[in-house]
Amino acid sequence: MKKIYQNIEAIRIALQALLANKTRGILTTLGIIIGIVAVITTMTAANGLGNAFKDSISSIGSDVLYVSRFPWIIQGDFFQYRGRENLELKHANSLRAKLPDAIAINPGTNTTRHIKYGSKVIENNNIVGTTDKLIIVSDMVPEVGRFLIASDVQYKKNVCVLGSEVKNRLFGSTNPLNKKMKIGMYTYRVVGVMEKQGTGMSFGGPNFDMRVYIPITTLTKNYGSRNRGFDIAVKAPSQESLEDFEYAVIGEMRKIRGLRPTDKDDFSINKMDSLLDAYNNVMGVVVLIGLAVTSISLVVGGIGVMNIMFVSVTERTREIGIRKAIGATRRAILSQFLFEASAICLFGGLIGLGISFGITSIINDQVMPASISPTIVIVALLVSAITGIISGLIPAIKASRLNPIEALRYE
Repeated sequence: MKKIYQNIEAIRIALQALLANKTRGILTTLGIIIGIVAVITTMTAANGLGNAFKDSISSIGSDVLYVSRFPWIIQGDFFQYRGRENLELKHANSLRAKLPDAIAINPGTNTTRHIKYGSKVIENNNIVGTTDKLIIVSDMVPEVGRFLIASDVQYKKNVCVLGSEVKNRLFGSTNPLNKKMKIGMYTYRVVGVMEKQGTGMSFGGPNFDMRVYIPITTLTKNYGSRNRGFDIAVKAPSQESLEDFEYAVIGEMRKIRGLRPTDKDDFSINKMDSLLDAYNNVMGVVVLIGLAVTSISLVVGGIGVMNIMFVSVTERTREIGIRKAIGATRRAILSQFLFEASAICLFGGLIGLGISFGITSIINDQVMPASISPTIVIVALLVSAITGIISGLIPAIKASRLNPIEALRYE
């Protein structure tokens, strides 16, 4: 009970000392405020980037395997892959015949062409050749109109589906359905507009909202198929069977490509997990470096608090001597100055949190989805308190060890 009373008394004296020197206390907290804002903003930005990245690749599908000429993430020597032959449309047809358990098999390819509606032109836009199965192997759906259907692919129709940003740039508020537009030198009829997919371009990847989708057969008819590479998306029967199904796809592709048992695969199987793993590895390093850099400001703030606490101990030497003379223990003096340093840093941490919430709100509204989680709040307050304890420890020890007689003589 006595120790509890002593701690309460130490807190009371510490708060009185802070209130007596408001200006100095506020200025001292600036370093902590800047440090907390820097650390929280770094963590929030990392979380926001993670959310935006996951949103941007969500259309890939976690239960879909992508058979490609090259791996999405190339490790080692790129030249080991350059001798591989392109995948062809016939390979997708063969897989469809040999993998009856697959939910859907969708070949795809792309080209770049100028697109035009009236006087508005977008140069070198991404044109994706695909089939009606794309909306099965991905989570993309049309917001207006429809997507491609089997007859569009079968009869090589000149129809197209626009990404949301393409629609906005070319048509603005005009309803694009059944309007005619140019893709290269050919005229297409717009049959649909896709839902907004997000900001995948922020990561150097494709901007799904700037795509134009046309039947894959139309693309090869109008723009040629010679030396054109294809990718093949294969949707597994279920997420649980994905690993076993991957072996089945590899086995059938090896047969289709005519590989001998000793030959290496001349194709790659890609899936969303590989992108997430690569992203997590890169972002882990980036976040660590970012936290290390931003923590420097927190260290500087802590040094500022330590300096002020040394000044405070010197100014209150006589007070310390009086308290010791009337029975204050070394523990009580130590606690008083530790509480004082911790209060300064916690106050700075709370202000830093408030500023960080404002910055995060701006990031969320104008840049990318971001939020401050309860975990980040707890970590910020703990870091503030620990910074205060570390910064105030040496000055507090110095104060607790003062000789009361010499302290009373201090002028």
